[in-house]
Amino acid sequence: MSDLEIAVLVPCFNEAAAIAKVMDDFRAALPGATIYVYDNNSTDDTAAIAAAAGAEVRRETRRGKGNVVRRMFQDIEADVYVMVDGDDTYDAAMAPRLVARLVDDDLDMVVGRRHEVDQAAYRAGHRFGNRVLTGLVRRLFGAQIDDMLSGYRAFSRRFVKSFPSSSREFEIETELTVHAMQMRMPIAELDTHYKERPAGSTSKLRTFRDGWRILLAITNLLRNERPLAFFSLAGLAIAAVAVVLAVPVMLEFRATGQVPRFPTAILCTGLGVVAVVCVATGLILDQVAHVRREARRLVYLQHPAPRAARSASAHRGPTGGPGDQGLIEQ
Repeated sequence: MSDLEIAVLVPCFNEAAAIAKVMDDFRAALPGATIYVYDNNSTDDTAAIAAAAGAEVRRETRRGKGNVVRRMFQDIEADVYVMVDGDDTYDAAMAPRLVARLVDDDLDMVVGRRHEVDQAAYRAGHRFGNRVLTGLVRRLFGAQIDDMLSGYRAFSRRFVKSFPSSSREFEIETELTVHAMQMRMPIAELDTHYKERPAGSTSKLRTFRDGWRILLAITNLLRNERPLAFFSLAGLAIAAVAVVLAVPVMLEFRATGQVPRFPTAILCTGLGVVAVVCVATGLILDQVAHVRREARRLVYLQHPAPRAARSASAHRGPTGGPGDQGLIEQ
């Protein structure tokens, strides 16, 4: 890993009680990495404490974790990225293992799968909500992941630079997972300890509000990434309503030879047309989504895999030029 340029990305909002400990732990775990703390309009001393601890502090004025992650991915250049929350709930000692697994297996994302060491690490409802939302994404997108909402991850450069983020809040983890699934990237999970926040630090995640936003994000991602499935399901539901309404009309016509309920018959016909239009819309948008995926894949392929990045970094040498052997040959 000494041949790789590693960036530790820490999105922060009012984490003055925890950020110094996070800095110390990750500096010890990844001594060669550059630690970037992105302050999201904190009203406490988060930025000053992080700067005093040796972090490179930057600011994102648009509120929301999704906005911060998008800005970090845009701004930072590195071979490997480690993203972690600034609340001191994740085990920094796992960072070298996340990076090593990413590089050794040529993966694009390694997720720290949380196992709480404190009973109070998960707030009420968070564990259940995580299971429900992760299960939904597994079913809809084929995600091979057990902890979709973990904030502790390692990424390859090609993942980061091909990621078209649109999230604003805590939906960002869902978007990261779906991006990997739609691009068919190789990913993995490693178990990591998850502990309670330190005294004075409070969670910014609101169970019902953010859970609802994540559910809406999943719906939007299904519409954008798998439009044929989305609009076919909508068309099937509309067609089912049309059939239910049409059955009494058909039975009455069969018995009497008359159709006295014209409004219902017209409604059923209209619903049938709408159902067909939904499926046709899904077919068209599916081709558009395919083109968009191919465009992202071209960007993805412009960047080297983690192993190749390590080899290139070793060849460049510590100053960014050719290695010692290259200098000798010249």
